[in-house]
Amino acid sequence: SAPCSQRLRSPRMDLCHLPATREKGWYLALMAPNTKGPNYAWLDPSRLYCHPQGLQDCVADLLQPFQGDTIDMVAGIDAMGFILGAAAAAVLRKGFLAIRKAGHLCVPTLEQPYSDYSGREKVMEVRTDAISQGEAAGCSHHQGGGAASVGSGRSAATSAPSPGLRILLMDQWVETGGTMRAAIQLVERLGG
Repeated sequence: SAPCSQRLRSPRMDLCHLPATREKGWYLALMAPNTKGPNYAWLDPSRLYCHPQGLQDCVADLLQPFQGDTIDMVAGIDAMGFILGAAAAAVLRKGFLAIRKAGHLCVPTLEQPYSDYSGREKVMEVRTDAISQGEAAGCSHHQGGGAASVGSGRSAATSAPSPGLRILLMDQWVETGGTMRAAIQLVERLGG
C-alpha cells in the first residue's frame, strides 16, 4: 500500500501507525478512555474512525460473521451507527438506510418507542418507503428475510425470518439491546 501521508501524522493522533502484527481487534486500542466523567460514553471510538486501516479492519471484522449471508441493505442507528453502517454498506456495495431519532426526517415515517441504556424513554423513526415487501427499487426479488443485527463486534443476532429485504442493522454499541430491538421492530414492521 502507499505510504501514509505526512498530513495524517501529528503529535496528538498518529493516523498512520500500524502495529508490527495486525492481530484481530488490534484497532480497539485506538479507542480513547473517557476522561470527562459519568455523563459521557466509556470509550471514544473517533480515533479508530479517523485511522484509515483501523476503520477498514474493524468493518471487515464486523462483516466477517455475515459472509455468505444475503444482505440487501445496511441500516445504521442514529447517530454513531451511521459511521459503521455507511462504511459496511460501501464495502458490501449496498444501499444505506438511516434509522433516526424522532423528529429529524421531513418525509412520512414510522416511529418506534424504546428505552435506551440509561432507561430513558425515546422514539426512533425510519422513512416508510425505504423497505418494500420483497423488492427494492432497481433490485431483483429476494426470498426469505429477516433482520441481522451487529453492534460493536461483541453482539450479533438475527431476528425471526419474514418476507422482504434482508437488512443488516449496525450500531456503535449494543448495551442493553433496547435500541437494537426497536430498530429490528421498525425494519420488520416495514416488511424487512
